[in-house]
Amino acid sequence: MTAAAPLVAVCQFSPDASPERNRERIAVLVAAAAQRGADVAVLPEYSNYFTPEMDDALAQNAEGLDGGFVSALRALAAEHDLVVVAGMVETADAGRVHNTVVAVSDAGVQAVYRKQHLYDAFGHRESDWIEPGDLGDAAVFEARSLRFGLMTCYDLRFPEVARTLVDAGADALIVPAEWVRGPLKEHHWNTLLTARAIENTAYVIAADHPAPVGVGYSQVIDPQGVVVAGVSAGEGVAVASLDLDLIARTRESNPSLRLRRYRVVPR
Repeated sequence: MTAAAPLVAVCQFSPDASPERNRERIAVLVAAAAQRGADVAVLPEYSNYFTPEMDDALAQNAEGLDGGFVSALRALAAEHDLVVVAGMVETADAGRVHNTVVAVSDAGVQAVYRKQHLYDAFGHRESDWIEPGDLGDAAVFEARSLRFGLMTCYDLRFPEVARTLVDAGADALIVPAEWVRGPLKEHHWNTLLTARAIENTAYVIAADHPAPVGVGYSQVIDPQGVVVAGVSAGEGVAVASLDLDLIARTRESNPSLRLRRYRVVPR
């Protein structure tokens, strides 16, 4: 008997400078995802704390992985029997912070990814406040017979990150983001998400902030590059079924991973 296909939800919302308010919104969104049968609920980058302009308040509102934010995610995961993935501001050394993505189940933290490529582009300087994550083992976890890999936002512009995840066995790439609005930025977001799906013959699951700061367009893209679910503007939840057979069929008909002649190495 074939196992039921896992369901994933992208939960689009605008985190702000109130950690308490953010947790309340997350609880509502995760409950909505669970009501629709989701096995994995994905929230945006900076879900525990966010302001458009970075300053010293980032470190003041950062938390450890044993702090209240992750504990709240674990409680939601236990209550709704799913895995919650969210971006957070994590405590680091010397007054800096990590831009971190965690995958949390009722058993605790299943995977941790600390952003490797910092957003020093389009007039922004994330590296003034953020400590980049170490290069090392790919951040992957398993849920419902599928392996998921974690990356975030600006990493999307570096195809090597996604490739290291599929090399670690990922069938689906999770991308929490705060994709800042600007000229052609919606086009970049949609194009890069689709490219990462097609070139890796993997699902891509991306959750963004909506306007006025983010572009929105949280979405789930299949291994052929087809958007199978999404949220356009404003806050919302979209749910999609991930077809394991489609992954296998796509990789059989388009064996691009097997035909590669280059490998990814850190620099």
